[in-house]
Amino acid sequence: MSSHFLFVVCQVGSEATVKSEVARKHSEFRFSFSRRGFLTFRIPDDVARDRKFELNCAFARTWGFSLGKAIGTDGWQLARDFWQSFVERYPVEVLAQFKHLHVWQRDRFVPGDSEFEPGISPLAEGIGELILEHQPEVGTTWSLTLNEDASVDDRVLDCVIVEPNEWWFGWHRANSVETCWPGGVPDVNVPENMISRAYLKIEEALRWSELPVQAGDRFVEIGSSPGGSCQALLDRGCLVTGIDPAEIDPLLLSHPNFTHLRSRAKKVERNDFQSFRWLAMDANVAPKYTLDTVEAIVTQPNVRIEGLLLTLKLTDLALAAELPLFHKRIRSWGYRRVRARQLAFNRQEVYVVATDR
Repeated sequence: MSSHFLFVVCQVGSEATVKSEVARKHSEFRFSFSRRGFLTFRIPDDVARDRKFELNCAFARTWGFSLGKAIGTDGWQLARDFWQSFVERYPVEVLAQFKHLHVWQRDRFVPGDSEFEPGISPLAEGIGELILEHQPEVGTTWSLTLNEDASVDDRVLDCVIVEPNEWWFGWHRANSVETCWPGGVPDVNVPENMISRAYLKIEEALRWSELPVQAGDRFVEIGSSPGGSCQALLDRGCLVTGIDPAEIDPLLLSHPNFTHLRSRAKKVERNDFQSFRWLAMDANVAPKYTLDTVEAIVTQPNVRIEGLLLTLKLTDLALAAELPLFHKRIRSWGYRRVRARQLAFNRQEVYVVATDR
C-alpha cells in the first residue's frame, strides 16, 4: 500500500464537498484524515512521482504532498521536527532546489464571520521565522523566502498550523496562480474606506483568473450594491457601471468613472450592454437566476462581452455537484474556457470565470 499522502486546505464547512470532488476526479485517492478546513488523502505512488500533477478541484484552496505532522508544546522542537521530516527523505541537492517556505494556519471561521479574514496570521509568521532559524546547512548560497508569492514551477516547503501545537509538513510545486500564494490566499492591500467584502472577492478573482483587465476598460456589474466590487474596479482605472435597484455608497456616486443604473438587469435595454468589455454579477440569488440573467444579455447578436466573472451562490452545498452542468451551459454561449473556484474570500459560493469567446 502506498505511503504517500496529499494534504488539501479548504474553507471551513467545505470538507465534505472537497471529499466528493476528489472522489469524482481522482477515484484512486483514499480519504485519510480531516479537521475543519484541512484534509489528507492517501495517493498512489505514481501520483507522488508526477512532477506535473495538478489536483484541479474547485473547492481546494491549495494542496501539497504531505510528510506527516509533529505535536508538542516546544516550538523549538517542532521546528527541528519540521526539518528532520525533509532531511530524512531528500538529499542535500534536492533540498537546495526549494526556494520558498509557506507557513499558515487553517481557517478558524468562515471568511467574514467574527471579523475573520484568511491570510498569514502573526502566529504563522512567528512560527515561520522560528523554522528558518533552524534551517540546516545546505550549501553556502541556499536561502528561503518566508511567505512570499512563488513563481510558477518553484518548489515550496509547506507548514500548515492545524493547531498551535500541531504542525503538518509538506511541499508543493507552484503550478498555478493560487498555488503560488502562501496558503492559497492572495495578499490584498485593503483600502481604509473599503465599502464591502466584495472588494476582496473581485480582487482575488481578477488575480486568480489573470484576465487582461486594463485601465480604461468598460466594466458592468449586476448586483453592485453597496459597491465593493465596483470600488476595486475603479481603483484599477476601469470605467464602471453598476446595475442594482438598491442604493450605492456615496463614495462611488461621486466618482467620475462610475455610473449607477438603479434598475434590475432584466429591465435594462440589451443594446446598453454593447459597449462593455467585461461583465460581473454578484447577486444573492440562486445560480439558475444568475445564469438566466447573464444568458439573456450575452446571447444578443450585438453584445460582444469578452469575459464573465460570476458569483454562484450555493444555497445548498449539494449544488456543487452541478458545477459541470453550469460550465456546459456557459460554454454554450460561446465562452470556450470556463473555470470555477471557491475563492479564499468567498463564503458559501463559487466564482466562475468565462473567457476565450
